[in-house]
Amino acid sequence: MEAIARFFQTGQTKPFTGQIDSIKKLYDSRRMSVFLSITFGYALFYVLRLNFSVIKKPLMNAGILDANQLGMMGSLFFATYGIGKCLNSFLADRVNVKRFFPFGLFVSAIVTIAMGFSTSFSVLLVLWGINGWFQSYGAGPSIVALNQWFSNRERGTYYGIWFASHNIGAALTYLITAGLVMHYSWRAGFFAPGLMCLVGAVIIYKFMYDRPESYGLPSIAEYKDDHVAVSDESKGKSVASLQWEVVKRPAVWILGLSSCCCYIARYAIESWGIVFLTEAKGYTTMGASGLLSTMQIAGIFGTVLCGLVSDRFFNHKRNMPCLIFGVLYAAAIAAFVWAPVEYKWVDWVSMAVYGFTMGALVCYLGGLMAVDICPKRATGAAMGMIGLLSYGGASLQEKVSGYLINAHKTVVNGKTVYDFSAAADFWVISAVLSFILAAMVWNAKVKE
Repeated sequence: MEAIARFFQTGQTKPFTGQIDSIKKLYDSRRMSVFLSITFGYALFYVLRLNFSVIKKPLMNAGILDANQLGMMGSLFFATYGIGKCLNSFLADRVNVKRFFPFGLFVSAIVTIAMGFSTSFSVLLVLWGINGWFQSYGAGPSIVALNQWFSNRERGTYYGIWFASHNIGAALTYLITAGLVMHYSWRAGFFAPGLMCLVGAVIIYKFMYDRPESYGLPSIAEYKDDHVAVSDESKGKSVASLQWEVVKRPAVWILGLSSCCCYIARYAIESWGIVFLTEAKGYTTMGASGLLSTMQIAGIFGTVLCGLVSDRFFNHKRNMPCLIFGVLYAAAIAAFVWAPVEYKWVDWVSMAVYGFTMGALVCYLGGLMAVDICPKRATGAAMGMIGLLSYGGASLQEKVSGYLINAHKTVVNGKTVYDFSAAADFWVISAVLSFILAAMVWNAKVKE
């Protein structure tokens, strides 16, 4: 354990021994290398997360797993991911992200490859749960790296671009993994992404960097002369006491529950969308994957533009745009699951609206609104709580959706037919509850 702790420990602060003129060159090249590493790496984390969504239908068709078993696997994944994201986000402040971030991707890739060798439900269940834990090495270290290498004035712009990487990874997964599965087998959906991400983890380790001070560089606040003002009240409190205040604050819990409902609807579409489209609406696996990849592309625009929208048109307030996006989000999901089969255009329009609004809401409810009202020195606690509740919702969704889909199946002429009506109602109701809960903290005060 001591050896492991030393391996992941961040480097000691060192004095700069080079030429003063070289600081800017070193700083600019290394921080851009870090940014590209976490953006590329976080996209790869999603490749290893959503490939299973494409493989679900072939596994059901082959009789290897049923919908209830798939729901149990998804539920365990999000449970381990949510707990891991909370704990590892706190831990990321104290570790060497150059090693911590690619290590999680590397182990996740190995686990994914191992899943391609098994047809046992018990083995697949355990491996998918382990994958969830190591998937949680992605977001926390990425945010820490952004904080270490980018100042307060510029972090929002880079955060929006970085966060869009998960949409890119998801879109690539739907298209590439679907093609591999259709032309080869479901095993290829595990093997190919796993091997690709093993190589990616090695590349990221090569180009990633620890915090600037460990290389003798000044902190980003000193380098950019961008120091955060701290109130007198916060100055007299420890980080632990500020984190406890976040935990006790009702507004944070309400935002967490709102995000929980949002993630129920989000991962219902991302986890079961291909199965729903092929079973209920007659799409091919490739056609369904193409539709969902369009949704992810729309999500990139929502992610990148949501901060600009709230800053430019709503005076840095998130409440009104969150409500508008939330209503559109629920309406898009309702149109997607309730529109008649023959109205294919409704599927495309609803997924475009869903993708854009989902990209914005994941930014707002997934952390930004909570961070806005919490002390800056307790950002990790706010993100950890929101993440835990969000993926608690995702875990609940997998279990409930899998149960509802499996409970309403029928056998017609020897073929199993799945009825999604009850599951679809659950998804829409969750989306509606999300924007109602978010509206309850309209006047929450900022605490420094």
